[in-house]
Amino acid sequence: MADANKLFKIEIITPERIFYTGDASMIEFTTTEGDIGVYKHHIPLTAVISPGIVKITETSGVKKAAVHSGFAEILGDKVTLLAEVAEWPEEIDKNRAKEAKVRAERRLKMKEAGLDVKRAEIALKKALVRIDVAK
Repeated sequence: MADANKLFKIEIITPERIFYTGDASMIEFTTTEGDIGVYKHHIPLTAVISPGIVKITETSGVKKAAVHSGFAEILGDKVTLLAEVAEWPEEIDKNRAKEAKVRAERRLKMKEAGLDVKRAEIALKKALVRIDVAK
């Protein structure tokens, strides 16, 4: 459980909505450089978000969400994620995510001419993140 003096503000914003706003003692997410965990009074930092699971540690427990690409601004008392997409587990269509995984794997396996490999790899990563969060 989080101690009140260790809490800081977190906002996760997508183009469609303010996905999350609240106080937490820690947030963990994936950047292009790897996973990062942030506590209050972290050094100021800007990072590029990669598809991954965001874990928000609140006083009541840990919330998980799927976040796909964007930017993170970390200040001493606030973290803001500007995300392309953010989804709670109950918002994820598991069957659609599994179908997307199969499609991406098939594209990568077939290696057709003109295939955008990076795009197919990102699609696979997004599908895997959604499947993991929706469990």
